[in-house]
Amino acid sequence: MKLADLGYNEKIEQLRIQNKLENYEIGRIISEHKERYLVKTEKGEVDAEITGKLRFSAKGREDFPAVGDWVALTLFDSEFSIIHEILPRFSIISRQAVSHFGEIQIIATNIDFAFLVQSVDRDFNINRLERYLTLCYSSTVSPIIVLTKTDLIDEQRINEIIDGIKQRIKNVPLIAISNKTQNGYESIKKVIKKGKTYCMLGSSGVGKSTLINNLSGKNLMRTDTISQSTNKGRHVTSHRELIILENGGIMVDNPGMREVGIADSSSGLTTTFDKIISFSQSCKFKDCTHTSETGCSILEAVEKGEIDKSAYENYLKLEREKVHFESTVAEKHKKDKIFGKIMKNYKRDMNKNKY
Repeated sequence: MKLADLGYNEKIEQLRIQNKLENYEIGRIISEHKERYLVKTEKGEVDAEITGKLRFSAKGREDFPAVGDWVALTLFDSEFSIIHEILPRFSIISRQAVSHFGEIQIIATNIDFAFLVQSVDRDFNINRLERYLTLCYSSTVSPIIVLTKTDLIDEQRINEIIDGIKQRIKNVPLIAISNKTQNGYESIKKVIKKGKTYCMLGSSGVGKSTLINNLSGKNLMRTDTISQSTNKGRHVTSHRELIILENGGIMVDNPGMREVGIADSSSGLTTTFDKIISFSQSCKFKDCTHTSETGCSILEAVEKGEIDKSAYENYLKLEREKVHFESTVAEKHKKDKIFGKIMKNYKRDMNKNKY
């Protein structure tokens, strides 16, 4: 396998040269298991660990390798290697780390397109689609909406769902498919290009793994069904994994996500809710919160039906999450700075006592 089959191109080669990494092997991380990595290179797949220098210089989780990363490594044999550097990323899809406020969890890196997957029978939720869109836009990743399980509802209901999406979400490709009949597969195959990297974002049980199996032409991912007792998807995919598809496209499968916390997403919110943002430019007050102020152009537009009320409410919810995350990060940085100062003074006093 050539590196080009994994998405390597001239732009990445230039980054390798600029960072003086010509003397190392180059590979791409295809899976991660508790800080051990499986890396695919031209010489095959190898297990890898990071150097102590890379570990101790990391300021947060985003400084560690992630699925999709291009890395410079030393191969010691056919089974083991050491990662020295992570090549600069051109995109990072991330969210708030679950149960760890103020921290970021990387979903995947160096992604060109994201399939936002929802099933039309039980999982469908436009608010969640807008949440996924915000992640994509803040990561400079192009979104594609994929509706699955269309064989479970009639055509009229499918059209109603599609119309509802198009009223709130503009200029995003939308593909409706059935994994059972493979209706719509020709459309999804057309958007998958050789050498481009895609990922799937969606809840458990919406058909992501079945879609990957069908697109790859192999039974790579274990699949399961929606629980009939709880109407919730079972967690089948337990880790992120990069897969080469039958037509040469590259796909990252992700575990189903029940929580999609918004992190650093100012640009993402602006793009997702561009219509709402455009109205905000005419608000009477520059610091308008768009909740109760007199002269708020957004509130006036909602009352007149020019802005969808549900979209407005979802925008406010995501904006609050963003502000809360940013304040949590600021507080965490403040505490780290204080702790760093305490340690510095402690070491200084210890050195004085030696003499």
